[in-house]
Amino acid sequence: MSGRPIPARMIPSMFTLANLLFGFLALVWVLEGNFDLASAMILLSVLMDSLDGKVARRLSVSSDFGKELDSLSDLVSFGVAPAILTYQATLQPLQPESMKYIGLGIAVVFALCGAVRLARFNMLNITTYFVGVPITFAGGFMALLMFLRSMLPWYVYPLSMVILAFLMVSTFKVPKLGK
Repeated sequence: MSGRPIPARMIPSMFTLANLLFGFLALVWVLEGNFDLASAMILLSVLMDSLDGKVARRLSVSSDFGKELDSLSDLVSFGVAPAILTYQATLQPLQPESMKYIGLGIAVVFALCGAVRLARFNMLNITTYFVGVPITFAGGFMALLMFLRSMLPWYVYPLSMVILAFLMVSTFKVPKLGK
């Protein structure tokens, strides 16, 4: 180690990469069947995602690179990970077999709508509100619902995913909180 301090411009990206790391770990825990730990990893991603933007603004080091890295991380942590988690934990076990495929289709639509939402967000330069529900909220909400899966009926999960997918790609103005 050279003992040099980390350049300020790199600090927000460290939080963004932590977001991606927790999203990746969520996928690993889904594969291992530990759905509660996977949900917790998604919620930790929410925390890291909220910190990366705040730190970038505080240090005045926002960049196009940081915005792109953030979107790629968000797609994994709040689009792909919650979709696979929800499918594996609540939709894949459904009977008859045809219900599994419907559940898989819903999970795919959720992830794809999240990708569209992120791409549109990067193209718009609106700072006072969001257009459509942020993917961070949608993925975090699905992770929170996972902690209630023994108390809620199965149909809450596909219904929630369909509604959130629609809201992510909608043109509803959603106020930005706590910027």
